[in-house]
Amino acid sequence: MKKVHFIAIGGSAMHNLALAMHEQGLQVSGSDDEIFEPSRTRLSEAGILPSAEGWFPEKINTELDAVILGMHARADNPELLKAQELGLPVFSYPGYIYEVSRNKKRIVIGGSHGKTSITAMVLHVLGKCGIASDYLVGAQLKGYKTMVKLTKEAPLVLLEGDEYLSSPVERVPKFHLYKPHVAVLSGIAWDHINVFPTFENYVDQFRVFISKIEPGGVLFYYSGDPELQKLAQENPNPGIRMVAYDAHDSVIKNGLTFLKTLQGEVELKIFGTHNLQNLQAAKLVCNEAGVSDADFYNAISSFEGAARRLEKVFEGHSQILFKDFAHSPSKLKATTDAVKQQFPEKFLLACMELHTFSSLNAEFLDEYRGCMNEADKAIVYYNPHTVEHKKLAAITPEQVKKAFDREDLVVCNNSAQMIEFLQENVLPEEVILMMSSGNFDGIKMEELPQQLGLS
Repeated sequence: MKKVHFIAIGGSAMHNLALAMHEQGLQVSGSDDEIFEPSRTRLSEAGILPSAEGWFPEKINTELDAVILGMHARADNPELLKAQELGLPVFSYPGYIYEVSRNKKRIVIGGSHGKTSITAMVLHVLGKCGIASDYLVGAQLKGYKTMVKLTKEAPLVLLEGDEYLSSPVERVPKFHLYKPHVAVLSGIAWDHINVFPTFENYVDQFRVFISKIEPGGVLFYYSGDPELQKLAQENPNPGIRMVAYDAHDSVIKNGLTFLKTLQGEVELKIFGTHNLQNLQAAKLVCNEAGVSDADFYNAISSFEGAARRLEKVFEGHSQILFKDFAHSPSKLKATTDAVKQQFPEKFLLACMELHTFSSLNAEFLDEYRGCMNEADKAIVYYNPHTVEHKKLAAITPEQVKKAFDREDLVVCNNSAQMIEFLQENVLPEEVILMMSSGNFDGIKMEELPQQLGLS
């Protein structure tokens, strides 16, 4: 391929793929009706930011070797219709990734939570051990210019396997298209209810994923998840090995986590039961890629975590501020529990934002029951305008409090009000945990410690 056009180039994975192909020397063009940061700046710096926002069918011509279609576009997109009219090859980005990795060993990390962390751990270890791999990761990782890498030389490709839909014309989960040789499922917790309206329908997507693992392949699955246990017993793919895993054995000393290994204790920069489950999955994958236990432990000791996954924003004499991407019920509970377990002697003030379509849906709210119980004080923030923008029925603070099943829950729908409450509740020995897939309507997390007077 020499010339490729991206419809909806501004998406997280789409713009990373566009940058990767541009760096390979391909002629890349694209369109989108809205492009946010950091995609806008990164595309601009590469010289492939569209000159104007919108859709322009005149960009589509027979000189293009392929068109890559993002989920943000619609099935009646004028550029897509033109490409179909001309008979051009049209791929979703996961469909394209599979096409260019047919001859590689494909490792796919799936599950409702922990995908990015496990993928980042494996990528970190492979890099430290000098094992070449292509990759696609859903979050920006420290030290990487782009989160997609595609080469002819690398013998394997590491893919974060999202269960959301591939494109408006290829309405199947992305991870159904990858057909892995090595796969991980970290757990199943209902999400994306706008696409998968029932829990049973959601679970079925993971059943299909297992059935698509290549013959002779292997699935590593978390043993503590009841739905994965059922799928393993059902065995939708008798041609593969199924291997259960649990959290790696560890001990906490003075707020630090140490792995227990045959080589002795290994100090980590990360913590929490969920991360120890992720780490064990990463270890199994790395072993499958030829990494010894000793090399794995040596490499993982320097892993600092994926961006916004229990990321430490500030640490003073006795106060700590973390930010985390947690937004779904299972992620919220795992993150809150992990911080309280790591710092049992400190007061935990946990604050989360309802931001996604599922989380703001009144029918889904009850899934959050008990998710923040380990926090000493809990705050839930949401913006009524976001609910309206997503064309959902309005929700009330009373509904939110009832759903979380916590009488002392503080519910805010004004970010200034939330900051004021945080300021009033700062304690000398405290951990503050901010959790959202958004940004609390413009809060700059790096400025928050000063706003709260942390020291």
